[in-house]
Amino acid sequence: MPAKDVKKVVLAYSGGLDTSVILRWLQTTYGCEVVTFTADLGQGEELEPARKKAEMFGVKEIFVRDLREEFVRDFVFPMFRANTLYEGQYLLGTSIARPLIAKHQIEIAEQVGADAVAHGATGKGNDQVRFELAYYALNPDVKVIAPWREWDLSSRTKLIEFAEAHQIPIAKDKRGEAPFSVDANLLHSSSEGKILEDPAVEPDEIVYQRTIRPEDAPDRAAVISIDFERGDPVAIDGAALSPAAVLTRLNELGRANGIGRLDLVENRFVGMKSRGVYETPGGTILLAAHRGIESITLDREAAHLKDSLMPRYAELIYNGFWFSPERRMLQALIDESQHSVTGRVRLKLYKGNATVIGRESPNSLYSMEVVTFEDDQGAYDQFDAEGFIKLNALRLRLGARAGRRGGAT
Repeated sequence: MPAKDVKKVVLAYSGGLDTSVILRWLQTTYGCEVVTFTADLGQGEELEPARKKAEMFGVKEIFVRDLREEFVRDFVFPMFRANTLYEGQYLLGTSIARPLIAKHQIEIAEQVGADAVAHGATGKGNDQVRFELAYYALNPDVKVIAPWREWDLSSRTKLIEFAEAHQIPIAKDKRGEAPFSVDANLLHSSSEGKILEDPAVEPDEIVYQRTIRPEDAPDRAAVISIDFERGDPVAIDGAALSPAAVLTRLNELGRANGIGRLDLVENRFVGMKSRGVYETPGGTILLAAHRGIESITLDREAAHLKDSLMPRYAELIYNGFWFSPERRMLQALIDESQHSVTGRVRLKLYKGNATVIGRESPNSLYSMEVVTFEDDQGAYDQFDAEGFIKLNALRLRLGARAGRRGGAT
């Protein structure tokens, strides 16, 4: 992209070393005006330093937005209605944040008249795909600048040299080789790279930031309740909470009980395998609770259909297709299934585990009268099972007879 074609760009800006270098690089390489956007997604960091650093670079238009409620309400909760897991384990904490950041970048670009957007994702990862697919879905004509695919700053050393040459402050822990890379938001934290690159080596305890060791968790279990309405959690232990407050409280409970650690080798969309260490304390509890309330409120075939579609839905989010028509179609089906998913789940939290110990709902499909091993007073005629079994066995019996005639074993 010719530099002269870009006059104003909106940069997704964290205030860290990478995006600070990118900010200055955009100014010097493209000679354009840079607008910064910093999103508060509950990452637990003070955002005011990012604003001050942007001011130091001469940025005139600085946007800092608290997106915690929108993040949980419009992105995390819809995803959890599907019990979403990528490759059976990953709760998609990084993946689900990218479309929200991209959405606000595009909104700001339109607001300030910018002709381009930029991100700090590398050319090896999934995030570049997630950001850019979202950009193009929301504004098909937007120009995208991805510095890691353009510049020659191919190492941490070169990045620091550029920072020093342009008077960019460098935090002490960023000098030399950083031990690993961290991304965090209200749903999770993820750590990758450096000391974590060898999947045969157990992660050092310093990697974990949001949970205590399960071995160090209390010896007495914590029992909690979560109330759901139409598939979304609305209260903990009877206290009504906003979406972000629900997740914050579950994170506190998960942290204290060593819940939510995951050491995963995953298949990136760009083709390589990568090893990441994830901590999703509140999300792990929420997943167990949601499946618990669905177990008594969802029809069997509806539940099985949801479970069969979930891997596809998870893959769409992981790969960056949040704003695609197919994800919207699946979301409509998932949301339709949640109309009756209302009630209360009780869980026991103990040394890394979140175990459902009770569930109740005004919409429960569980019938003690039918399922009991005692006298059911005619609620279920056991003789009916004979015909049911014979009908289901018919094709097996026909196949077995044909096999005998054909000499098959």
